[in-house]
Amino acid sequence: MALRARALYDFRSENPGEISLREHEVLSLCSEQDIEGWLEGINSRGDRGLFPASYVQVIRAPEPSPAGDGGPGAPARYANVPPGGFEPLPAAPPTSFKPPPDAFQPLLQPQQAPPASTFQPPGAGFSYGGSALQPSPQQLYGGGGYQASQGSDDDWDDEWDDSSTVADEPGALGSGAYPDLDGSSSGGVGAAGRYRLSTRSDLSLGSRGGSAPPQHHPSGAKSSATVSRNLNRFSTFVKSGGEAFVLGEASGFVKDGDKLCVVLGPYGPEWQENPYPFQCTIDDPTKQTKFKGMKSYISYKLVPTHTQVPVHRRYKHFDWLYARLAEKFPVISVPHLPEKQATGRFEEDFISKRRKGLIWWMNHMASHPVLAQCDVFQHFLTCPSSTDEKAWKQGKRKAEKDEMVGANFFLTLSTPPAAALDLQEVESKIEGFKSFTKKMDDSALQLNHTANEFARKQVTGFKKEYQRVGQSFRGLSQAFELDQQAFSAGLNQAIAFTGDAYDAIGELFAEQPRQDLDPVMDLLALYQGHLANFPDIIHVQKGALTKVKESRRHVEEGKMEVQKADGIQDRCNTISFATLAEIHHFHQIRVRDFKSQMQHFLQQQIIFFQKVTQKLEEALHKYDSV
Repeated sequence: MALRARALYDFRSENPGEISLREHEVLSLCSEQDIEGWLEGINSRGDRGLFPASYVQVIRAPEPSPAGDGGPGAPARYANVPPGGFEPLPAAPPTSFKPPPDAFQPLLQPQQAPPASTFQPPGAGFSYGGSALQPSPQQLYGGGGYQASQGSDDDWDDEWDDSSTVADEPGALGSGAYPDLDGSSSGGVGAAGRYRLSTRSDLSLGSRGGSAPPQHHPSGAKSSATVSRNLNRFSTFVKSGGEAFVLGEASGFVKDGDKLCVVLGPYGPEWQENPYPFQCTIDDPTKQTKFKGMKSYISYKLVPTHTQVPVHRRYKHFDWLYARLAEKFPVISVPHLPEKQATGRFEEDFISKRRKGLIWWMNHMASHPVLAQCDVFQHFLTCPSSTDEKAWKQGKRKAEKDEMVGANFFLTLSTPPAAALDLQEVESKIEGFKSFTKKMDDSALQLNHTANEFARKQVTGFKKEYQRVGQSFRGLSQAFELDQQAFSAGLNQAIAFTGDAYDAIGELFAEQPRQDLDPVMDLLALYQGHLANFPDIIHVQKGALTKVKESRRHVEEGKMEVQKADGIQDRCNTISFATLAEIHHFHQIRVRDFKSQMQHFLQQQIIFFQKVTQKLEEALHKYDSV
């Protein structure tokens, strides 16, 4: 009888080789043996792949109890469920389960590594070739954590070449581009400008998710300790590749152009400045059509200052770029794009608001020393997709099969030589910044709510109130006109003019939020996106610190060699340097942006009240001739 399992929860596949499950769905299992917490099976739709073992309950056929136990035994049930279970398991007679003779053999003897031709390191995602499970480096090291957003704003078509796959390309991830390297921290020069870097070591890892079989050591050997892996394989620390990098599993070729340098500045670590700074304007949003008018979209003209060559981009192009950047840079805060909208996409107010949001987004992209120089961002800014479709597709595919993602991304980080970080000081700074972001987020939400409410009052309430005052003055003037005395005509006209002045002031109040409050709220929305990014960035750094503390504890207990623990700390320092550099950049642009925006706000307020004063002075002068 085929082994089956019932799904306890819904599960949505996110990586190649995984399959989706629906609650209560019955699946056919290919094997009862789980692979580091994952089972292989076939769902009710005929899809074959991997799914978490804790999401299903194995269904076993009833097993009769041995003779003499007092009658038929209850069917034994075993569930791959978290501690605590989902339903109580019926008690089985003591003799109803007999383990095979070799069931506990692995606990009594050291495991033997399988032949090199058959052993494959387990990972979170697998691709199928026949019956073999082949994990791709991108999945093994935690890449691909970001899923491109789906929405009705734009669909994927024509020039995006949706039918292409990364696996088809030579040199793509999972195609064996990286040989298995030894435990050195860096390799020799592989080619001109290309350096082989590796963080792999013979460190004995925890049994959960380890990429190498456990090694047998003599009794009392220091390397017998393990640095455990996180039980949550879906955490940011794991999916970003931070865990694999810290544990020494990353290896790859890093070109000179891919290096991201962190330097020591007057206030601590910071990103090396972009030697060729530039800006980019976004203008002329125009409605375009395709398929003989069946599909419409808005196109924006981008003009970078370092090329002065205009290119045209749709919102979906920005969305694709954001997905690539968020996937590639786990310790950099990629600014969020303006939100999508299902309806009213071609209304003038929405187009204007989106353009302003994209201008802020582009300003932050061009200001970042790392993001501004990224190949995919430069391709986005300079490649004319409308006139050179082939070049656009080539650049797009190159970005989508970038090998320097996940754990390999951290190999591209270059930190100050002979610079050491005090872990307690780093932890204190991170905790301080964490408290700062929480307070700033709360304050930004409060200010955004207050500004939005005040703007609403100006557009509706204040305008209506001032116009009501103006109407009352005009009513008084009309009453005075019933007096036919010649000497009262000037007064009647002055009072009527005062009523008109209050009408005009009401219009000024209604138009003013566009000039001062709306830009403030646009800036707050952008920074709320940054603040939403930093918990994941901090989680990666704190995960690395946890591994360092664990390795130090093993060294103190005499269970781990100092050299291995030092390697973990060095790789943690790399992540810490990058995190502190990103925090420094955030504070720099925060001071720049809020200084500029507050100056603009107050200037617009002064101009507004000067206009109000001018209207009142004009009304006042009308009474001089009465």
